[in-house]
Amino acid sequence: MAITSANQLELLQTAEAVAREKMIDPDLVIEAMEDSLARAAKSRYGAEMDIRVKIDRKTGNARFTRIRTVVEDDAVENYQAQVTAEQARPYLDDPKVGDEIVDEVPPVELGRIAAQSAKQVILQRVREAERDRQYEEFKDRAGTIINGIVKREEYGNIIVDVGRGEAILRRNEKIGRESYRPNDRIRAFVKDVRRETRGPQIFLSRTDPQFMAELFKMEVPEIYDGVIEIKAVARDPGSRAKIAVISYDNSIDPVGACVGMRGSRVQAVVGELQGEKIDIIPWSEDQATFLVNALQPAEVAKVVVDPDATRIEVVVPEEQLSLAIGRRGQNVRLASQLTGLDIDILTEEEESKRRQAEFNARTQLFMDTLDLDEFFAQLLVAEGFTNLEEVAYVEQGELLAIDGVDDGTAEELQARARDYLEAQNAKALENARELGVEDSLIGFEGLTPQMLEALAKDDVKTLEDFATCADWELAGGWTSQNGQRVKDDGILEPFGISLEEAQDMVMTARVMLGWVDPDELHPLRDDAGTEETAEANTEAGV
Repeated sequence: MAITSANQLELLQTAEAVAREKMIDPDLVIEAMEDSLARAAKSRYGAEMDIRVKIDRKTGNARFTRIRTVVEDDAVENYQAQVTAEQARPYLDDPKVGDEIVDEVPPVELGRIAAQSAKQVILQRVREAERDRQYEEFKDRAGTIINGIVKREEYGNIIVDVGRGEAILRRNEKIGRESYRPNDRIRAFVKDVRRETRGPQIFLSRTDPQFMAELFKMEVPEIYDGVIEIKAVARDPGSRAKIAVISYDNSIDPVGACVGMRGSRVQAVVGELQGEKIDIIPWSEDQATFLVNALQPAEVAKVVVDPDATRIEVVVPEEQLSLAIGRRGQNVRLASQLTGLDIDILTEEEESKRRQAEFNARTQLFMDTLDLDEFFAQLLVAEGFTNLEEVAYVEQGELLAIDGVDDGTAEELQARARDYLEAQNAKALENARELGVEDSLIGFEGLTPQMLEALAKDDVKTLEDFATCADWELAGGWTSQNGQRVKDDGILEPFGISLEEAQDMVMTARVMLGWVDPDELHPLRDDAGTEETAEANTEAGV
């Protein structure tokens, strides 16, 4: 069938019908038709020819043309589609490189095979256009709530009709054991939208903490307006959750606004989450206050905050211990997620015993190393001295502030502490040398003799060995294995080296070895630290 013998307006009608059905631009369908006709023409006139087809948007008339491009004399590779300037003179007045010679060619007859091929080209282009349209429509909806209708279930995953596309709710993103039947209505959080070869993939979730946050935004106008902000959310999907809120208007109680009149607002969220119990707590900039709020309904007696520690201690009365921990550790786990802190919960009796043990250990340390009697050693501990370094290098005035300590006693205490530390350093350095540590590492700034000894025992003996270490190998961290957090002990972790300090030391070593340009130290350090941390799946320092 020749293209000119067909009803030319039928082309336009077909294109418009397909575009309307697939909800895409009609021009895309017509362009697909032009490509398919051009491909059919090439099979007739020769694959090396540059055949182009243009369909008139008003009449449907298809115009077939052959294009030859003017190129440099020595650049001709395809004699059917390229010509030199000299060869183009009969066709163009003043041919230049890049000019085109356009010749109209007769329309082709579309045989059965050519027609089938053209159909496949059109369908492929229409599918691609439809996928692009779906992706553009849903990519900006990530992080929002969407309503849909259940179509079917596949291996525990729910396929949801969301209007102009399909989304998937994986079985691990469902709350508890909830089940759905075809045509059930469902509300879910758009967790991710990805462009894949098989089309845009829309991933839904009902367990994501942000699903709860978005539900509260829908139920509480003050959150939608920005008067109240949700600062943190922690969930045990289907069981219990904690949400921290803050109000930027002193006249509005953030907790009361989220609860609503007779609990109407929070109950609407609870109903959507299959009865999940929700604790709404006020957020505070003060870390200790926020932690006390997060552990509600348990009462906290004391919070011990150590800025240098990665964990925080909470002391509760004996009768509040089980409530603070919660069933299977749920309450403390949610509080930890909400605050971003690792929490140790102790009873008052346990804390008292632990502090007494620490007091006795430090007293014994000063008795053994400084040759003091028990009373004087206890006096030092009671004044807040915890180790020999503090005694050796503290301002002498702090020692003189202790009752019964004069200038001579203070000088003697510091002399004994320094002598002991120097002896320990000399011994550690000797051990490190015996283990094979080279001078290049011994001279590295920031490493003490004890650190050198620890590195040597872990087979890090040269500056090159040290430079190849990852930050988490030195400072320690946490690794995820089979869904469980596993502690990775760092070589220098006992010496209080943080992840950031480890990154700086490793990068400095690499600069000294010429592996890294000093001008690029900061960006490279950030990338390297991130990459090494990601490789180990570590969560240290976060």
